[in-house]
Amino acid sequence: MDEAFLTINNELDTEIVVSWMSDHCYQCLYQQLGLVPAGPSPGIPSSIDFIVGTQHGITLQLNKSPVNLELCTVPFHFGEHGNYSVWVKDLNGSVVNCSVVTDADPVNSYIPILIAFVFFAGLTVVSAIGGTILGLDFVRSILLRLSNSMETERLINSELGSPGRIVETASDNILPPAPAPSKRLRSLDTFRGISLVIMVFVNYGGGRYWFFRHESWNGLTVADLVFPWFVFIMGTSIAMSVNSLLRSGLSRSALLWKAVWRSMQLFLIGVFVVNPNYCQGPLSWDSLRVPGVLQRLAWSYLVVACLDLLVARTRLNNLPMDAWWYPGSEILLYWPAWLCVVVLETVWLCLTFLLPVPGCPTGYLGPGGIGDMGLYTNCTGGAAGYIDRWLLGDNHIYQTPSSRVLYATHMPYDPEGVLGSINSILMAFLGLQAGKIILHYRDLHSKIITRFLIWGLVLGIISAVLTNCSRNKGFIPVNKNLWSLSYVTTLACFAFVMLVLVYYTVDVKKWWSGAPFYYPGMNSILVYIGHEVFEDYFPFRWRMADSQSHAEHLIQNLLATSCWVFISFILYRKKIFWKI
Repeated sequence: MDEAFLTINNELDTEIVVSWMSDHCYQCLYQQLGLVPAGPSPGIPSSIDFIVGTQHGITLQLNKSPVNLELCTVPFHFGEHGNYSVWVKDLNGSVVNCSVVTDADPVNSYIPILIAFVFFAGLTVVSAIGGTILGLDFVRSILLRLSNSMETERLINSELGSPGRIVETASDNILPPAPAPSKRLRSLDTFRGISLVIMVFVNYGGGRYWFFRHESWNGLTVADLVFPWFVFIMGTSIAMSVNSLLRSGLSRSALLWKAVWRSMQLFLIGVFVVNPNYCQGPLSWDSLRVPGVLQRLAWSYLVVACLDLLVARTRLNNLPMDAWWYPGSEILLYWPAWLCVVVLETVWLCLTFLLPVPGCPTGYLGPGGIGDMGLYTNCTGGAAGYIDRWLLGDNHIYQTPSSRVLYATHMPYDPEGVLGSINSILMAFLGLQAGKIILHYRDLHSKIITRFLIWGLVLGIISAVLTNCSRNKGFIPVNKNLWSLSYVTTLACFAFVMLVLVYYTVDVKKWWSGAPFYYPGMNSILVYIGHEVFEDYFPFRWRMADSQSHAEHLIQNLLATSCWVFISFILYRKKIFWKI
C-alpha cells in the first residue's frame, strides 16, 4: 500500500548509489535506497529492484561510487502499485542520461473515496427528499388518517373497546404532546458530533490514506483538524453550562468542585483505560504513558472552567446593548480571564523561544532527525520535547511520533505533552468566547453570526502573519505536534467559520436537524472511550482478505465509524447519556 515497484537499470561501467528524498520533507538529507553494480558489458545493464513510496513526490539522486559524484537527480511522483524503470545511460562518454519509464500503470487509489462519497451523498439526498415529502401537509394528513384508522381498529379489537367503556378519541391518544421549547442549541452538539465522527474515522485508520493521518511535522491534514475543534466546542459548552447552572442557583464553589471532579475522572480514564501502551501488553509503571487526549481535555477543561467561574455573570439581560463598549463586551467584561490567558501564552512563548535546550539551538521548532540537513538529530520538538523528557522521562511519553515517518526521528516525543497544553487552554478559551457571544446576543442570530465571522477573520489574519502564508517558512509554522500558536489560531479560525455554517443551517434556518452527527455529539465521552476500548473487536475490525487495499481498509473504517453513529442513535432514542 502506498508503494510502487522500481527497477534501476545501470548501463555505466561504474557502480552507482541510489538515494531518495521526499518532496514533502523540508530541508532533509537524502536517504540511501541501495547500490546498483556496474553493467557487465557495454549496452548490457545490471538491474536492481526497489520499493518506493507513493504518498508524495520524491527526488531520486544517483551518485557514482565510491567517489560520491552526482550523476543526475530524477524528480517523480510514483503511482500506487505501478511498475517503473529508471535507465542510466552514458550518452557520449561525459553526459549521463537518467530517464523514467512506466512499465505498468498504477491504480487509482482514490476511486474508493469517490464511491464512498457518492454513496453517503446519495443517502443524504434520499433522506432530505424523504423528509421533505413527509413534511408536506397532504402527506401528513394522509398519515394522520391512517394512524387514526389503525388506532380505532386497535381499540375495537381490544378490551378497551368493550361496551360500556368510554374511549377517548384517537387524537387524544396517539398525538404526542407538543414538546416544550428547549434552549439547548443543536448546532453545538452537531459540531461536536462532526468533530467526533471524523476523529473516530481517522483513529480507526481513515482507509490508510495519508491525508487522514497526522502530518509528519509542519502543515495540516484532515486528521489534524478534529481534536482542536473538539477542544473548542468544549469551551463553548463550558460557557453555556456555567451560565445555566449559576442561574439555577448553584454556588461557584459547588461548580468548582464539579469541574475538579470531572477533570480527575477524565485524566484517570485517559491514563488507565484509554492508553496506547495496552497494545504492548498489560500496563507497566515503567512505561506508562502519562500524557494523552483525555488528559489534555481534562487539563484544558479544568483551567478554562475555573477561569469562567472567576468572571461568569449570572445575568446578562441587564447590560446596555447601546453602550459604546458593548461590541467588545465578551472581552471587556471578562478581562481577568483574558489577562490569565495572555500570561499563559507569554509563558509558552518564553519557554519555546528562550529556554536553553542542551545540544539544540534556542527556539528550535523543527523535527530533528534528517530534517534541517541532519544538524539537530536529537532535537525533536525543541523545548517542548525537552520539557516532557525532563519532567516525565523518556519512557512515559509517546514513543512513535508521526515525525518518524518522514523525518526518520528516533527520539520519543508526545504531541499531547506539557508545553502544548498551554495552547490547548487557549483553544478552549476561544471556544468559551464563542459561548459568551451566544449568551450576550441570545436569539439575535445576525449579530451572533457577525461576531463569529469577525473572530474568524481576526484569527485568520494572525495565522497569516505568524506563518507568512507558508507551510515551513513562517515565524511560527502550523504544527499539530507542537500545538503551536499558529496552529491554534488557524484551527480556531476554521472552527468559528464552521460553527457559523452549522449554527445557521441547524438553529437559525432549521434546514438540517444535525443528524446523524447530533447523536454522537450528545454522547461524546461514551463514543470516544468506546471506540478506543473496542477498537480490535468485531464489527469494528476483522481480518481482511487484502490488507494492501485502500478499498477494504476504507470499508472497514467507515463501517466501524457508522456503527458508533448507530449506537449513539439507539442510546439517544433510549435517552441514555453518559455524563462525567
